Amino acid sequence: MISAQQITARIDKDFARYTDILSSLVRIPSISSSSYDLTPLHESAKTVAGLFAERGFETEILSASGPNGWQGRPAVIARKHVSSEAPTVLLYAHHDVQPAGDLSAWQGKPFEPEIRDGRLYGRGSSDDKAGILVHLASVSALGDELGVNVTVFIEGEEEIGSPSFQQFVAQNQSKLAADLIIVTDSDNWKVGHPAITTSLRGVVQLTVQLKVLDHAVHSGMFGGPILDANTLAARLIATLHDEQGDVAVAGLVASPEADVEYPEENLRQEVGAVPGLQLAGTGDLAARMWTKPAISVIGMDVTSVAEASNTIASGCRFVLSMRVAPGQSSEAAKAALEQHLRSHAPFGAQLTIEEGECGPAYQADLSTSAIADLRWALKESWGIDPVDIGVGGSIPFISQFQEMFPNAAVLVTGVEDPQTNAHSENESQDLSDLRHAMIAEALLLARTAGQL
Repeated sequence: MISAQQITARIDKDFARYTDILSSLVRIPSISSSSYDLTPLHESAKTVAGLFAERGFETEILSASGPNGWQGRPAVIARKHVSSEAPTVLLYAHHDVQPAGDLSAWQGKPFEPEIRDGRLYGRGSSDDKAGILVHLASVSALGDELGVNVTVFIEGEEEIGSPSFQQFVAQNQSKLAADLIIVTDSDNWKVGHPAITTSLRGVVQLTVQLKVLDHAVHSGMFGGPILDANTLAARLIATLHDEQGDVAVAGLVASPEADVEYPEENLRQEVGAVPGLQLAGTGDLAARMWTKPAISVIGMDVTSVAEASNTIASGCRFVLSMRVAPGQSSEAAKAALEQHLRSHAPFGAQLTIEEGECGPAYQADLSTSAIADLRWALKESWGIDPVDIGVGGSIPFISQFQEMFPNAAVLVTGVEDPQTNAHSENESQDLSDLRHAMIAEALLLARTAGQL
């Protein structure tokens, strides 16, 4: 048996070392995008596997395989079996990271970690290499008193949408089968206040090619009866929202009410809103981010300002990212968006739509004993009741976990906070919250084993 005091003492004793390990992982630029050299991604997988091997886990580095020799990104599976009578817990995180973005906007260097004001800065410091450290510290703190079988699954392609996740799990289903799945890749309410993620929006991505002419023409000679493709794309994009900023696509599910109040002043500060910016949409502010759909233009190919000339553009291309409210199939939402685009194409412009990512939403079952155990562990560690939150972002594989392991309880928690800047410049991890998350997961594992 082990006590909560012993768990806390062990993590505190080794916390400086865990911070050093996290820093060493941040130094590896494990970007999974195909636009980058994937050598560091393989180095990262090898390093993570070694960390768990040092703690007595059987480790493998695997990737999904497909036709014509195709392979997914490297993932780590590490397993420790303690008893055939004990439950099995799957601990998930990912070791791949986003590209650094605008280097000039970083206060330091993205892959040279720095600690400032109690936060560790660097790409991946929070999303999601901190999640790896939570798993590493929790099993280390329990040591020989680990009372559950543990499988650690550290994915290598989450930041590119987990394209081979379903195939990977299918090919390794017996190795990943578990009674409880803990996903450490989400948010807390704020620094010092933990949260349980109870819902996630789904995601749909479409690339739209809009064409008006076979070739570009002189704007002076033909301007008037011919509107350029950029203008028509703007007109089409403008139909996606109404005058209040709500999504105007027919057939999408939306819930205007949320369980918690999200202070407007907090949001403005967190996103760096310019003075006077009017927030879009109606309904509870939290609902606008968690339980209502959202559509953003995340990329656009048009003539640059530097190359501008008196020419009517014949075509342009843009990428839409739509977040789908919990309770709706992402496939149905995608069909509704495509129908809207085709029916609103202005002045007979020709559209070609290429389908991209399509990931499901997630809704937790709050009645399970696993949720109750997680609430207890978070409160025991932080000393405050956790908040149930939705998250506007998408983690499609969570629903896939539910589908492929229907008898397993799935818990979603994390280490990020509103200051983390995940996917942006100056990403950072609050070290106090990291410590609390380590303690909470160790407590949860001990509770699952019947030790607490």
